[in-house]
Amino acid sequence: MPEPGALFSDIRLAGRRSLIAAVSGGGDSLALLLLLHDYLKCLPERPSLVAVTVDHGLRSESAAEARAVGELAAARGIAHRTLRWEGAKPASGISVAAREARFSLLAHAARQAGTDMVLTAHTADDQAETVAMRSSRGQGRGTAGIAPATLYDGDVWFLRPLLQARRATLRAFLRERDIGWFEDPSNRDARFERARVRLSLDEARTQLLLGEARDAQRRREEEGRSAAHLIRNYAQQPVPGLLRFSLQAASDPEAGLYTFRILLAAAGGASHLPDEERSAEILRHVLADGRRASLSRVIMTRKGDWLYLHRELRNLPEKPLVRELVWDGRYRISTESPEPDTRIAPFGTVNAAALDLPAADTPTHLLLSAQAAEPAAWVGDQCVGLAQQMKGIALRPLAAPWAKLLPSFDLAPAAALLGLMHGEPPPALPFDGHKGHNE
Repeated sequence: MPEPGALFSDIRLAGRRSLIAAVSGGGDSLALLLLLHDYLKCLPERPSLVAVTVDHGLRSESAAEARAVGELAAARGIAHRTLRWEGAKPASGISVAAREARFSLLAHAARQAGTDMVLTAHTADDQAETVAMRSSRGQGRGTAGIAPATLYDGDVWFLRPLLQARRATLRAFLRERDIGWFEDPSNRDARFERARVRLSLDEARTQLLLGEARDAQRRREEEGRSAAHLIRNYAQQPVPGLLRFSLQAASDPEAGLYTFRILLAAAGGASHLPDEERSAEILRHVLADGRRASLSRVIMTRKGDWLYLHRELRNLPEKPLVRELVWDGRYRISTESPEPDTRIAPFGTVNAAALDLPAADTPTHLLLSAQAAEPAAWVGDQCVGLAQQMKGIALRPLAAPWAKLLPSFDLAPAAALLGLMHGEPPPALPFDGHKGHNE
């Protein structure tokens, strides 16, 4: 069994008053809790530990299992909370919905505890299963598997310190301590893809998949650093909502295409990178004949040595102005004193046409088109002004497609993208040593 120090010593705990351990009651998460508890006891200055169990309410046994985790934690002086996934459950896509609910609840618990850190118990076996599933679907960059850290919603890190540990080793550790655990029956239910993959993997295949994951992670980080370089040196934002990319870099067959896809996602507020083959086809046509094209809610126009990208005017949202909202996947908008009759909606072409824009080396019609798709404050049928210019309203650009989940693999291009759009940089990876090499 790896020593707790080897598992957790890279995690930067200084200055953090608490941290969250996600504990379902399964073998992996119970081992995480106990190993982490042992490690923290050895530190002269340590954050408080809070075990949090998310009860999805999908099985009749889940409430009793959560109580048992609470009893185990209490016996060791560990604070424990149970958070329940309330509300109606979707008829389909339940696994994806449960995952998002789990992220949201755990992040909320972290914020309430005054920390930005949640530890989860993903193992090397989970990594192999994930890579096997993604490889079978041809998911390219996704074959890097599970990241050692993922930033959720811009402010809470989810860390996976057990990614090098094996499931059987963790269970042996629990047996040595005479501690039982709960088995989720879905783990062996062949109706679920992960269960089928789990049952099919032997040791040789597992080791092969783990090696493939390491190779894919290195490639993904290298691609990210190359894209970050191109964004910093060949991309500009003439005005908010309008990006341009130098054709000198856009013609690069690999790094240029990846960077183009990142900029497309950012300009359109997309939660995923656009399809690689479709992006490459569109880019070839635009570069070859200079025609206007659209993809992923983005209008692309070649003018001179630049490729311009801005949001389409179609399907832009209208939302009431509340204390905090995400608008169009592109902005996080917040205010301390929301007015009840105010909403955030697109500025519109009529209002954009009335703008007195400064002389620039960018075609005026592109500047105006980009501004028309920007968020504005409206009261009734009256536009009060662009949200970015309104007193009392804060506008933060988001690094789509990483606005919700930013894997540590992709930290470099996300940081470069936020720099381009004058957004807040992502927080530093909470690791020291080798795990933080992609900071």
